[in-house]
Amino acid sequence: MRRKEGSLASNTQIDWDDPKLVSLLQRSEQWSIDNRGGFSPQSVEVYFGWSGSVGKTATLVWERENAVVLETTFPIGQGEQVRVDKHLGDRIRTLWGVVVDGREGVREEDRENGIHIYWLQLLNKHR
Repeated sequence: MRRKEGSLASNTQIDWDDPKLVSLLQRSEQWSIDNRGGFSPQSVEVYFGWSGSVGKTATLVWERENAVVLETTFPIGQGEQVRVDKHLGDRIRTLWGVVVDGREGVREEDRENGIHIYWLQLLNKHR
């Protein structure tokens, strides 16, 4: 097969049983990527349910068009519907989402501060 420049097509065969590849994959099985680090954290208010009136302070640590990652000091149940208010100067942007995954933080500072990490699927499109 002739390869075009810029094409991703390749005849490369991967030997998934190669001991070096197996070893690498086994070492990476327990990695826990949480999308923090490449985003400027922002303080937000989290409200439980669509009509919640008492918010809790959390930190938005990652955001994309249809998803956000929150860092909290309180637990949130998987499947929980939440409203997240972001303060943008003199206005507020509201995000509506559902918790799709969450866990206790695994970084040393997370454990020291009782941090939980939650991934929310946003239901309102923004930007």
